[in-house]
Amino acid sequence: MAHAHQKTDLHTVDFQVDPVVLELGQRFVDAGHELSLVGGPVRDLFLGRTSPDLDFTTDATPDQTVALVKKWADNFWEIGRAFGTIGMRKAGFQIEITTYRAEAYDPESRKPVVAFGSSLTDDLLRRDFTINAMALRLPSMELIDPFGGVRDLHASVLATPGAPEASFSDDPLRMMRAARFASQLGVAVHDDVRVAMTQMADRISIISSERVRDELVKLICGMHPRVGVDLLVDTGLAEFVLPEVSALRLESDEHHRHKDVYQHSLQVLEQAASLETDEDGLVPGPDFILRFAALMHDVGKPATRRFEPGGAVSFRHHDMVGAKLTAKRMKTLRFDNDTIKAVARLVELHMRFYGYGEAGWTDSAVRRYITDAGPLLGRLHRLTRSDVTTRNQRKAERLSFAYDDLESRIEALREQESLEAVRPDLNGAQIMALLRLKPGPVVGRAYKYLLEERMEHGPLDAAVAESRLLAWWAEQPESAPEAPESAAPSAAAPDPAKSPAAVEPSPTEES
Repeated sequence: MAHAHQKTDLHTVDFQVDPVVLELGQRFVDAGHELSLVGGPVRDLFLGRTSPDLDFTTDATPDQTVALVKKWADNFWEIGRAFGTIGMRKAGFQIEITTYRAEAYDPESRKPVVAFGSSLTDDLLRRDFTINAMALRLPSMELIDPFGGVRDLHASVLATPGAPEASFSDDPLRMMRAARFASQLGVAVHDDVRVAMTQMADRISIISSERVRDELVKLICGMHPRVGVDLLVDTGLAEFVLPEVSALRLESDEHHRHKDVYQHSLQVLEQAASLETDEDGLVPGPDFILRFAALMHDVGKPATRRFEPGGAVSFRHHDMVGAKLTAKRMKTLRFDNDTIKAVARLVELHMRFYGYGEAGWTDSAVRRYITDAGPLLGRLHRLTRSDVTTRNQRKAERLSFAYDDLESRIEALREQESLEAVRPDLNGAQIMALLRLKPGPVVGRAYKYLLEERMEHGPLDAAVAESRLLAWWAEQPESAPEAPESAAPSAAAPDPAKSPAAVEPSPTEES
């Protein structure tokens, strides 16, 4: 690694950069151009972090940049040429080199208007925050910090190089980035930045859903997601990005008999993040699906809140309502279908556990819990445990003990049965052969019946499964006189809605 010692009035920093950085800088200087490492990679040097993505800025035009790197880089691309950016890969690094520029957004447009510049200082002025408006001039390794980025990084404060109103007018997404950096870096926003975010929150509506989504994912996956979400809500940005979360700040009833749903949701988010595993575990962190489900799990409560006789407050079916609201919001933000389904499913299932400790579940109910969660079971375990925020220690211990017991039963059943892919004991071909049917809806109904039997009673021998299927078939209107004679009738298939897993929890339960 190459080293450079740079003294500032606040730090003595031992910069360590890969030789490829200095080599690239020397190529530009030899050709009569300037080149500086800029933005996040410089900020991360102060934080002791490294990144495989390197951003550079130069006075060279895109054509001149291409001429300098086309034989040096492992490969390069010109997708960002219109914005002055040439991308490339070299020695495992992904590199972007951008011509000095001034950039602004038309107030009515989502697309930036780009003009190339000739000054490094002017280029740094147009960047989002002072901690990202620092540069290392290459190959000399001279630190260029005209707007106090080192000072603000040292103070853990997020400020803009110029007036925040001008910065956010140029690119309103920077308001989302402020909340994202608050989450990732644990920095506080300068008072002027907070005021500007509050006054200009509606400007985020001109930004594409995809760009907003990408910033939101980074925020939720940060080290301090609660801080980032709180900033979105306090400044009013959440009214345009996550209005369902803002709505959680329900006014307390006059007797204060229900808890603050918003603060509860932030605490569940924090607790869920703390239960993520390492890379070898079931839920490697940071896990967006788990965290976002934790944040959104109670968004159905405002629409379902009811004041019961005697002053109690209920939120019946808020899990189902919340799942629909979550899916709708994620579709608006252009999330992919798999992610939408996973998060919404966790929101839908987060109340299923309640009542287990009091009523107990049959093995059938445990099987349904496992199969309904499917590949989300590890996340559902963590979401359910995180949903306990009561200060009542005895209640918390009781719920924790009950869930410990449920997990033990799940593991015991898993050892006995293959629960990850529960299927009927007869397949479609066997069903058609036994009942002398052709493919069609009736075969599907027979399959569903056998699946219910499998869920209710566990694995069955083939002979028992055939006997029960024949008994079921004898009771069906489609059963013809010449159909095989049925065996002795068995008990009717259970009603899934009557499973203990589907019992509506008490409205006083933690959720």
